[in-house]
Amino acid sequence: MKIIKYVIISFILFFIFRILFITNFWHNLEHKASDVFFMLRGEREISGDIVIIEIGDDTFSTLNERWPFPREYHAKLIENLEMAGASQIIFDIEFTERTNINSDSKLAATIAKYDNIILSGKLIRTQYNNSVREQLLSPISLLTQTGTKWGTVNISADPDGFVRRYELFQKRAKEIKLSIGAIAMAHHYKLDILSEDIENYPKFFKIGSNYIPKVTSKSALINYYGPARTFNTYDYADIIDDSTFTTDFEKELGTNLDQYYQLAGNFRNKIVLIGLTSVEFHDTHHMPFFSENNQLMPGVEIHANFIETVLRNDYLKQFPMIPYLLFIFIVTILLFIFNSLIRPTISVFINMVLIIGFIWFSYFLFSTKQTIIPILEIPVLIIVIYIVGLVLQYIQTVKERKFIKQAFGQYIAPELVEELIKDPKKLEYGGVQKEVTVLYSDIVSFTPYTESHTPKETVDILREYLTEMVNIITENKGTLDKFVGDEIVAMFGAPVDLKDHAYYACKTAMEMRHRMTELHEKWESENRDPFEIGIGINTGVVTVGNLGSEQIFDYTAIGDNMNAGARIESLTRDYETKNNIIISDSTYEQVIDKVEAKYIDDATVKGKKIVIRIHELLSIK
Repeated sequence: MKIIKYVIISFILFFIFRILFITNFWHNLEHKASDVFFMLRGEREISGDIVIIEIGDDTFSTLNERWPFPREYHAKLIENLEMAGASQIIFDIEFTERTNINSDSKLAATIAKYDNIILSGKLIRTQYNNSVREQLLSPISLLTQTGTKWGTVNISADPDGFVRRYELFQKRAKEIKLSIGAIAMAHHYKLDILSEDIENYPKFFKIGSNYIPKVTSKSALINYYGPARTFNTYDYADIIDDSTFTTDFEKELGTNLDQYYQLAGNFRNKIVLIGLTSVEFHDTHHMPFFSENNQLMPGVEIHANFIETVLRNDYLKQFPMIPYLLFIFIVTILLFIFNSLIRPTISVFINMVLIIGFIWFSYFLFSTKQTIIPILEIPVLIIVIYIVGLVLQYIQTVKERKFIKQAFGQYIAPELVEELIKDPKKLEYGGVQKEVTVLYSDIVSFTPYTESHTPKETVDILREYLTEMVNIITENKGTLDKFVGDEIVAMFGAPVDLKDHAYYACKTAMEMRHRMTELHEKWESENRDPFEIGIGINTGVVTVGNLGSEQIFDYTAIGDNMNAGARIESLTRDYETKNNIIISDSTYEQVIDKVEAKYIDDATVKGKKIVIRIHELLSIK
């Protein structure tokens, strides 16, 4: 039944956590944790096969031109890069609007001469009357009619504004348009973009022999190689600045520096991306390394990171969801059982080790296996389940305290009740072998007494007698075992260990005897008939514990030495003693220095074959 309870509660916790873990708030926390892993891993060496040509603030200053630049400039850029031996020229610049016909024609004519140029477009989504209108903006027809390939440059951010995914394609109705990164890779591997070499699967996007793991239906994780400007970057103005082109800066100097000539060797067999990097063009983005240098990354460099990832087959992938969910469910059950059973002072350290170990394991998977597993879920699960276990153990402790107080509050001393509360395991079902001292007290000739008195008189005097005797037992750290009619059975040394239990039993017997003397005087003054009691004490090993049923709790003791105690009490009828108290030799040996006692006889006890030495208890020293 306990296992079923653990599984049910664990499933409820698992279900609640799954609801939490699918919220945007939680996703943002996980993203921030993965960003920390990027920074811990640090910058990685790049292949050098990709270079970026930026149109930045220095470009505008050098050329003294406003945007958009004359398209003859882009034509010259292409010619210079082709002469330098670039393997691909990719424009992250949208030529979606017509400008001067001569400029457009010049660019179109230049593009038509080469088959390694990729242009860009974009899918635009606008909200219109509670519906979304989609428009695919392509380069002007003058540029595309040459057969030049173009791809989309859409960049999507997570809810926290950081870019961690690369969109492989855009879909409008049934039309799919690949991104410039995907087209660049298709061109690199000499693939036809309309062939089966490029295929969209539910979990992967295939480009030739490359299977790119998808994180959404159309995007893959970007395995960033470092912060902004990790890739070799050159200024646009320097590349078009050849012997035939004079910049505004060179006009001021009265000379032509020919920057292109000095840089041309840096583009041979390289994939070249051209893009805007000025913040004012709103194509700069937050990414995982942002906190390292507080620099936004231009969109063109995000495309570069994706292309580098594919070239090196260096994909980030998510840990498979179904095995992970099964794993976390099993972990939830084990954690709940562990934190419900182990003391919090111990489990807190083990839980801390588990948290540190899992975070290290997550980083190990990320840095060596390129695998992302939810970083914070299990640590939060451990913390919350520890708290739940803490609460459940507290509730269980309160229940046990209440039960112990109810079960023993009237039968043993308050300090012994507190001892049991500290260690409730002493009350677990079952018995243990333990040495105790048992005390039997019985009213002499009680049956004739009841016959000569009314039931009310008998009950009243019996209640007063039993109350006084039980008080003495509990005051001396004894445990009231049971009432058997008018007989009192008490034990010393259980359920809580008691040093000198034999002494406390003897002390109790003497105080009971003294209290009976006082009760006699009281009863006689009230014109009530008194009665006498006999007390027998024995020390020995008994079986003690919760020996009741599963329905009824009964903490008691059984065994030969319990029976011997009852038989010794019955001998008080056979021997003339001062206090009517007889103790066994096993008790006397433990209290020989603490009591005055007198040897009586070697008696044969009913039900036992051996002879027991018995002593009369006279007083406490």
